[in-house]
Order: sequence, then structure tokens, then C-alpha cells
Amino acid sequence: MTLEAAKFLPLTVDAARRLGARPLLAQAVRTDRAAAACWTALLAGCGSAARRELAPQLRRLSEATSMQVGSRWWFAEGAGHRRRVAGAQENLEEAIADGDGQEFALAFVGYDHAMASAVVCAHSANPANRPARKVGERPA
Repeated sequence: MTLEAAKFLPLTVDAARRLGARPLLAQAVRTDRAAAACWTALLAGCGSAARRELAPQLRRLSEATSMQVGSRWWFAEGAGHRRRVAGAQENLEEAIADGDGQEFALAFVGYDHAMASAVVCAHSANPANRPARKVGERPA
């Protein structure tokens, strides 16, 4: 039996991979690893460095996302997504402070969904990324 490490950002990693967003993908993988280490520390009841190292990784992931989607989109049309990501990050930081592994895991589901949604929506909102319409075809 092979045990695999827990995955905390499967949607974000997949979105970055599919879009070929290498810097975002690299940061998402680093953040995912930091999340796994933090979760292990929470479950073990440790006050290890792993618990302190996740917050900076989350900020770096938000920065990488902002670079990927573009600051203009992130602060205009994507502001709702940015607020969702920020709210989910606050929930994560609260779970870490409380030392609650279950709350942490649940909060990460929301964070991953918010982050991946932002990346995919920004990509879809860019007219250059939309498939060309056929002659006579009306917009959806």
C-alpha cells in the first residue's frame, strides 16, 4: 500500500497546469506542500515552524495569482473573487491560530475553490482566450 501526501490545492494546481501558468503552478505546489506540513503539525498538536510558514506562502500564492490574472482584472472585474480568496485565507489563518486540524481542512477546501475559480474566470474573461465563433454564430 502506497500512502500519498494530502493535497490541499488540487483545483488550483490543475487550473494552473491546464493554463500553462508555470509561475503560478510552482507557487501553488510550494503552498500545497506547506499546507500539508502545517496540517500534520496541527494534527500532532505541535507549535512547529510549519504552522508559521504557511501564511507567507498563502500571500505569495495570492501575489502569483494577481500576476497571472492581471492586476487590472484582480482589482476590477475580479474584485469579488479577490474578496473570496481573502476571506478564505482569513478562515485558514484562524484555524491555524486555533490549532484546529478539521477546521483547517474545511477552510482549505473553500480557499482552493476560491483561488481556482479566480484563475479560471480571469482566463475565460480574456477575449483572447475564447474560442473563435463561426460565421453567423451568436454570442452565448
